[in-house]
Amino acid sequence: MIVDIHTHVWQSPDQLGRVDLGELHRPRTVRTLRNTLTKPPLRTVPSADADHHLASTAGVDRTIVLAFKSRYLRAEIPNTFVAEYVSKHPEKLIGFAGIDPTESDAAGELRHARSELGLRGLVLSPANQDFHPADSRALPLYQAAEELGMPILIHPGGQFTPESRLEFARPYLWDEIARDFPKLRLIIAQLGHPFLDETLCLLAKHPHLYADVSGLLARPWQTYQALVACHQNSVIDKLLFGSDFPYTVASAAIHQLYQINYYAQGTNLPVIPRESLRGIIERDTLTLLGLGT
Repeated sequence: MIVDIHTHVWQSPDQLGRVDLGELHRPRTVRTLRNTLTKPPLRTVPSADADHHLASTAGVDRTIVLAFKSRYLRAEIPNTFVAEYVSKHPEKLIGFAGIDPTESDAAGELRHARSELGLRGLVLSPANQDFHPADSRALPLYQAAEELGMPILIHPGGQFTPESRLEFARPYLWDEIARDFPKLRLIIAQLGHPFLDETLCLLAKHPHLYADVSGLLARPWQTYQALVACHQNSVIDKLLFGSDFPYTVASAAIHQLYQINYYAQGTNLPVIPRESLRGIIERDTLTLLGLGT
């Protein structure tokens, strides 16, 4: 079974607030010594509506759809929207709730998302929600997630968002949480980019901590190096497949993964065994995350 653990959907780019894309989807005014120019965005916002999203899932068996909420960056992809969308395709889609742990009843909101909306996991981004992973406000949320069997996907800091708090994006900050909540399943998205080495250490240390490869595949040389490091450190079996739709689609991401040893051709560079690459793509992800039923 192929499970895409990391996809986004939204009704409008405005729901992103200042997360990730920052102001890049709006015209930018640039002042020079001679005049003022209005330049087009560096990149456009990709289409992430439900129709485009569903079409992108054709090459996989199950797809996880992520909601998100950040009071800090004024972003919200509503839980109700994601829940309504996945409920129309329960054989294909699984929804994860977006909860902001800085809000007063975050744990209650999570319980509602599970019992009333049918969402199965939780999305957090300390860098984009402005909280330290060990912030006391977040502890009841972790406890509720552990009790409910809801894995937490941890999104890294948005490299295109100036306000993103990279000091809260360090993967090693989750070591304390993994120790205090040993049954809680954690997934560090994008291998914790840009702090890949810290993620490797955590993967080796904690049995219920995983990482996904979403986002990295847009930088194939960095992906190659990261996968070699995971293989050499015997943690490649802790990696889960994620496409990061709408920035790419699952079929393209799978193709890129299988082509990653291109950089080693004709050299003495190490290669990642094809079975290990296949393992990432065909991992029994739902069972590992407690979502098999």
